[in-house]
Amino acid sequence: MKRYEKFNPKRRLATAEILSSDERKRLADAVTYTGNPEHKRNPGDFGLTPPAQPRRGKTLCDGASIFKRSDALRWLRDGLERGAVSERFIDGWPKNVWAVTEDGTPLEAQRDGEGSYHGYPMPPEDPMAAEIKRFWEAE
Repeated sequence: MKRYEKFNPKRRLATAEILSSDERKRLADAVTYTGNPEHKRNPGDFGLTPPAQPRRGKTLCDGASIFKRSDALRWLRDGLERGAVSERFIDGWPKNVWAVTEDGTPLEAQRDGEGSYHGYPMPPEDPMAAEIKRFWEAE
């Protein structure tokens, strides 16, 4: 099986009209970042239990130079404010939020609970990564 076949084909980037700018700002102000030890080699200040537990096949935040919770939260908020969200919502929150770092690394965050997310760098072979980069560059 090719690696790209494991990516969720149901993910879809929502159209710009799905959230107003006020709604995007409200979500960005309320969102929290929980993190996940499976995506960390160096735990930084994420406060995770266990602190780090990198899992084979998982992309690591370390590879995108994200070592602080505040940086992860900044990217999550930026994605929400730009409207880089999935079509699918659960209890008023998008299932996924995307962002792209200054060096061009696409990031994906998944909803853990109401207003709570964990995230990770997207592998380059994920077809959605190119779509997110195109969206980000057009903004």
